[in-house]
Formats: sequence, structure tokens, C-alpha cells
Amino acid sequence: MNLINFKELSSQELTGLVDLGIEVKHNPKKYRKAFEDKSAALIFQKTSTRTRVAFEVAATQLGGHGLFIDWRTTNFMLADITDEVRYLSRNVDCIMARLLFNADLMKMANASRVPVINGCDEKYHPSQALADLITIKEKKGTLKGAKLVYIGVHNNVCNSLIEGCTKTGVKLTAVTPILNEAARDDELLAEAKKTGLWQSTLDAKSAVKDADFVYTDTWIDMEFFTDPKFAAEKEKRIKLMMPYQINAELLKGSNAYIMHDMPIHRGYEISADTIENPKAVIYEQAENRLYAAKAILLKLMGA
Repeated sequence: MNLINFKELSSQELTGLVDLGIEVKHNPKKYRKAFEDKSAALIFQKTSTRTRVAFEVAATQLGGHGLFIDWRTTNFMLADITDEVRYLSRNVDCIMARLLFNADLMKMANASRVPVINGCDEKYHPSQALADLITIKEKKGTLKGAKLVYIGVHNNVCNSLIEGCTKTGVKLTAVTPILNEAARDDELLAEAKKTGLWQSTLDAKSAVKDADFVYTDTWIDMEFFTDPKFAAEKEKRIKLMMPYQINAELLKGSNAYIMHDMPIHRGYEISADTIENPKAVIYEQAENRLYAAKAILLKLMGA
């Protein structure tokens, strides 16, 4: 079994994965040998802080080993992905890959002898969404009926949130003035629409009024933020998105928890003072990436 997105998981399985993450968080000793004598290859084509830390520490704390593989300093940079993965998967027990393109991740999954985990690509970010669902359940006590508002660009994180929320009973309102075409997945959205739990609007103020959680993400993919070739698109997005910044004015009268998947561009998608708001759970949410990673490793290893 691979974890490319949540499409292959039933509602019950995804809810169980959330519960496993919470369980392993509160009972770490119970699982400290669950990954014993096992190795996870952690391949990074994209930059990373949380994904690398979460999966490397998760493998270690479960009694195994996380092997960091930098795309640019290995033969993944030079050779055919299929050939490299056919070799790699003979040496490790699972592969977590953080890549630029979902198509390359699918090549890996098709060539691998062991489970492949999507550590983020341009279409999906399932390990992030799992951490988000863990955070929602911890704060709200339940997933069913919780109300989350996502404000930002419709991107990979938004896709996985829509899929994760609608499969676990969370009501999600998306305020997404921009669609990142690279993230387009009409099949995912069609399935979400059937549940009646996902809706979209451009009225952010109205959306947050009775929200339990308000969530934002970067407006520009991290690898493009300082890229001069992306400067014109960056300026265009900032101009369009500034009215949708998460700030005190938008949240006036709201009692919602504030979420952000990090890294944060302060003063863009979220104001600096909002990050310090007592209702912000951003760093708890980020910490939960570790328990999401543990839950995924345990699930795929059948532990």
C-alpha cells in the first residue's frame, strides 16, 4: 500500500489514521520498537523543514532509521527515476519522497518494491493534512461537524484538506481566489462535492463568522518565492490576495483557532500579530507532523 493522497483510504481508515496519530502521541513508549530494524528512505527534491524533521525523527523514535537522500547530490539528479527506485527499494522498507511533480512520484510508486509515501508534490500533501486533522480533533474533540475555513490559493494543501475533511466529517469552506493550475484535480473535487461538506466562496468575512478553525497557507510555492523568473506572477498574486490576509480585522468577532501549515511569510498571507494570537495553534499543528508521520509509517508497515 502507498500513500499518494487519500483516494485509496475509506472514511473509517482515514479517521483511524488520525486516531492512531493521537494515540502514538500520548503513548510513545508503546511504539518505540514498532519500526525496529527497519529503514525509511527520505528523498528530497524540494526544500523541507517539517517533513524532513517529522519523518526522520519518527523513524528514529519508532526504533528504526531515516535515511536522508538529497536529490541534487545523488544519482536521482542524473539517472532514470525508475532505475534508481528499483535499486533503492531493495535496501529499505519504505520510501518517503518530497518531489516537484506527482508524475515522478507515480513513477516511483510503480517501480518500488516497498510502500511509497507522498511527502508533498504539486497536487497533494497528505502528511500535512493528516497533522491538520489530528490538530482539529485535539482542539474540537471530534472531527464530525467541525467547521474549517481555508483562505488562500487553491493548491496541493487545499486539495488534501478538502479530501481529508470531507472523508472525516469536517465541514470545509474554501476561500480561494486563485487556482494553482498545477494542483487541479477535478476528480477529487467531484468526490468532495458529493459529500455536501465542501463549499467555496469569496466572502472571507462571512465564512469565518462561525468557523471553528481558520487556515491559511503561502500564496507562492516555496521554490518560487525568491525566483526572479516568478517575480511578475508573485506581484500579481500578492496584489490579488492581500484583501484575504488573515489578520485582526478579518477575525474580529471570531473565536476560531488559527492554523497555518508553515513556512510562514509574515505580512503576506498572515499578519505577524495574528501568529501570536492566543487562539493560534500553528506550532502545535506543526508538532503534529511528527505524529502524523509516525501514524503513516505504522499503517504502511502494518505495525
